[in-house]
Amino acid sequence: MKKELKTMIHTFEPIFDENSKILILGTFPSVKSREGEFYYHHKQNRFWKVISSLTKEELPETIEDKKNMLLKHQIALWDVIHQCDIYGSSDSSIKNVIPNDINLILKDCNIETIIANGEKAFQLYNKYCLPNTERECIKMPSTSPANAIWTLERLIGAWGQVLKG
Repeated sequence: MKKELKTMIHTFEPIFDENSKILILGTFPSVKSREGEFYYHHKQNRFWKVISSLTKEELPETIEDKKNMLLKHQIALWDVIHQCDIYGSSDSSIKNVIPNDINLILKDCNIETIIANGEKAFQLYNKYCLPNTERECIKMPSTSPANAIWTLERLIGAWGQVLKG
């Protein structure tokens, strides 16, 4: 059976407010995130565990709890891609990218640090967003379950170098 690429549009709003100082960017929502209608919804993704550990907060359960934790710690969250062709959740299958306008966040906040959650987000940011933002991005190891070589403890250690809780 041939894997078919599907054209998908990002439907979640970015999470940020005027106090946001750190912007974390993923690539594009996974199938599970699209089903759950929020970022990093896959139970095996370690994003929320990493962020809650570094902010010394309880692991958030609801979307509202997740938003509140991010905003409390001046963290903005969005994805690089607005629309693309993708097979399932496979970042490696992404084609025909239309990026999000990251300047929508940068113009309203005093973002000091932009972080890419993984190699693919870093590559896509540099290709599609950097020319418009003129702001460098820091590549962090992906919190995706596909990045199994990085244990939760290693992820927390690496992310902790940039995110001071």
